[in-house]
Amino acid sequence: MRRMTIIAIATVLASASAFAQSPGSAITAPLPSKALATAPAGGANPAHLVPARPAAASPASRSAAALALSPEPTYDEGTAQRIKEAALSYSDLAVRGGWPAIPADAEFAAGVQGSYDNLLRQRLIISGDLVSDRTSGPYDDTLTDAVRRFQSRHGLAPTGMVTPRTLAALNVPVQKRIRQLEASLERLANMNFAFGQRYVVVNLPAAFAEAVENDRVMRRYRVIVGKTEKPSPTLTAEITSINLNPTWTVPSSIAKTEISAHMRRDPGYLARMHMEVLDAHDAAMDPRSVDWSGTRTPNFTVRQQSGTWNALGALKIDMPNAYEVYMHDTNQRNLFSDDYRFDSHGCSRVDNVRDLAAWLLQAEMPRWNRAAIDAAIATGEPLDIPLPKKVPVAWVYLTAWMTRDQTVQFRNDIYDQDEQLLEATAEEAAFFSQAANHPLTAHLAP
Repeated sequence: MRRMTIIAIATVLASASAFAQSPGSAITAPLPSKALATAPAGGANPAHLVPARPAAASPASRSAAALALSPEPTYDEGTAQRIKEAALSYSDLAVRGGWPAIPADAEFAAGVQGSYDNLLRQRLIISGDLVSDRTSGPYDDTLTDAVRRFQSRHGLAPTGMVTPRTLAALNVPVQKRIRQLEASLERLANMNFAFGQRYVVVNLPAAFAEAVENDRVMRRYRVIVGKTEKPSPTLTAEITSINLNPTWTVPSSIAKTEISAHMRRDPGYLARMHMEVLDAHDAAMDPRSVDWSGTRTPNFTVRQQSGTWNALGALKIDMPNAYEVYMHDTNQRNLFSDDYRFDSHGCSRVDNVRDLAAWLLQAEMPRWNRAAIDAAIATGEPLDIPLPKKVPVAWVYLTAWMTRDQTVQFRNDIYDQDEQLLEATAEEAAFFSQAANHPLTAHLAP
């Protein structure tokens, strides 16, 4: 499939000579219009581009702090068009020479003039994180804020200091950023999502979930998604119910590998984990009668009882889909404090998930506020609360996007899917190109 962005970028690149002849090209080139997080004249930086300094916080206030950064959704009906605009702007940067690389051994210290401070300033000016009149000087508060802004746009802890991860992100070439934008646009072209007045988005590379209402992010949550070897899927579905004090039916793949391995080492594992073995009729089985060799697909079901030990925690958000994944609480909430949040078997664990559940229920069932949810969970009794009106949910894989405030965001391609997608797209385009020139396959060409 040949997408409009690739055609548009090719058009820009074809005009490279005109850009190259403009005064002050490459490092000192003027910032491209739109797309980049530019600052207004006079050196005043937009407030929404300057995240607050990080501080220790509870799960609830961490969600609120993340929300305060920006009310702009990662994914809405205008995302694809904005990604095209960003791709054009970054193509402008590419033909002007991109941005300079900063040596791996460069050192930076706040308040001290360093050998590479001006190079860092040039790098941040080109990407729109620093105003263009701050081309020289020591590592002052202005440069610290610019680094913090860059870190925020790349999903890094906004410390304002050039950490090794920050330096690595600074040195990613502009051509790779363009390819991330292309891959993200290609994915959106293949999605069919029914945006509603209220919907939920999980962006897997960013490891965040957003509750969107009237085109604004009302809640934003840290999430833990699939490991690299067990990636969470991209999907669209509908949230149908909230399950309080849920039981956990262990997927057969986990029962075959992990549960069986535990039982071979420790026959008391199931009892200690409050798990039971059920036959095809949901009747309890003696674990000693089960083949735990792990060589065959299990002909039994393992179910964990509800309680503080349950892997789903105290709440599950049900969203029927072909992948049998869902969003849920966890009994390992300490994992949300990690920057690297790719540690599940495919489902999405949500920080402060009770708050998300209250938001899902408030429009049609306002009696189910946070206090009511907490009280129902405290009883320990399982309870399913169907949503009178289903809420659309999309799990997307966007490593690059631009929000309505013209901020371009990038995240790591954690599952290595960008290049695979672009290679497949190029092969498909080549096939159709060849098909158009062959009398037997000309009808296959678009």
